[in-house]
Amino acid sequence: MPEFLYQNKLYYNPVEFAIDHIGGTWKMPILWRLKDKTYRYGELKKSINHISDKMLTTHLRQLEKDGLVHRKVYAVVPPKTEYSITEKGKLAIPIVEAIRNFGLKLMEMEGISMKDHVKKKK
Repeated sequence: MPEFLYQNKLYYNPVEFAIDHIGGTWKMPILWRLKDKTYRYGELKKSINHISDKMLTTHLRQLEKDGLVHRKVYAVVPPKTEYSITEKGKLAIPIVEAIRNFGLKLMEMEGISMKDHVKKKK
């Protein structure tokens, strides 16, 4: 497949292009949560263990820029911002689910149990 240029970045194939939109440690978990409901920023942060404010903000901005997440700001005091998945973002959910299921299968094959490695929240 011939390479192509998108927003001043050279891509060599459609997989690379897709991974640039949903890849990394945090984008898929964000999309996974937004598939079922709208979240306020603080709720989303609490639902994703170990994500920093900087990483959450960065990835929400990227997902919004790419049209996968919608951000709605309410003109109230204190400010209220809600995030929801877009129709474009919903297209990624079957891929996220397939990768998740693949990861769970790999963990099972390696004898890794989720409950053995998850720390209880205090």
